[in-house]
Amino acid sequence: MANVIGLITTNYSTKKACVLAEERPVASLPYAGRYRIMDFALSNMVNCGIRTVGVVLPYNYRSVIDHISSGKDWMLDRKNGGLFVLPGSAFGTSRAGSRFLVRDLESNRVFLERSHADYVVCSGANFAFNMDLSLVVDEHIRSGVDITVLTNSATESDADVVGFNVDESTGNITGINHGVSFGDMAFLDTFVIGRELLLTLLDWYSSVDYLDLFEALENDYGRVTVREYRFNGYAAPVFNTEAYFRRNMDLLNPEIADQLFPEERTVKTKAHDTPPAKYERGCYVRNAIVSAGCRIMGSVADSLLGRNVIVESGATVRNAIVLQDCVIKSGARVENAIVDRANCIPAGTELRGTPENVYYQSKGQR
Repeated sequence: MANVIGLITTNYSTKKACVLAEERPVASLPYAGRYRIMDFALSNMVNCGIRTVGVVLPYNYRSVIDHISSGKDWMLDRKNGGLFVLPGSAFGTSRAGSRFLVRDLESNRVFLERSHADYVVCSGANFAFNMDLSLVVDEHIRSGVDITVLTNSATESDADVVGFNVDESTGNITGINHGVSFGDMAFLDTFVIGRELLLTLLDWYSSVDYLDLFEALENDYGRVTVREYRFNGYAAPVFNTEAYFRRNMDLLNPEIADQLFPEERTVKTKAHDTPPAKYERGCYVRNAIVSAGCRIMGSVADSLLGRNVIVESGATVRNAIVLQDCVIKSGARVENAIVDRANCIPAGTELRGTPENVYYQSKGQR
């Protein structure tokens, strides 16, 4: 894949308010205990042999920079190619649903111009799926189309997921829809395009750089051939708090976890060199993902715990997500809830929501 470079965008917001993303982009939200959502986009590219990746940052970039650093954990700290941190426009997060803002691509066109690669794999950073992207690139080259978009069949209605209109006689995509319903063709925010063609499109649409690339293409699908590559595996769109909770809970199903974390395509993330979780005598743990550094003395069931979480004796965590560096004091109960990082839940406290209305505890409440 030396002939392919990657470009990941993180500079966008969601249509539905997401309290988890008020101080950080969706891309850097913790996922499955020890990972971040953007790990899947990065790992998919690296695992298929892409060795040059640009990441377009939002204005609230601190958590993204802290996570990816030099790219060492994805083998992108290289003399030739490697990880490129690219600035995004302040306008990006005000355009809900625009994952591939023309302005962001245009302002970083030097990244494209200096490359000698023939193809670019572009990806958003709020879908969790694991795939060999070389299959999409190979099909794109074989078919000779201008753009190949990665899609799946929507498993639920979602206003933030982009759908496509298709000419059944040719198989060509003729337009986009903002929002999908069950069974619709859903865009996985990943596409393959020729590098020179992408630069040409940026020239075409320089006067409408406030649009998403696929919005700008709306009147040109007749002269730019766009077709889909269908992905049949598990793909989790994470655009709001409810989806975040539900998609994390999906991981407690071994069949789904095996699809997202297959042995042959490992998901890489930032190394913390944390010691293994410690389960004290008398604790109770069932159907839970417990990350390194945790110390469990109480009861944990049907839950996900981030790094360095302490559950004291007599504390109970049920159907909940507890992010890193939290302490659940003795006698406290957390159920149907998301506890953001660096929280201390006092002894005897109850944080309890319902499966339909999950309780959220903002970070740093000690």
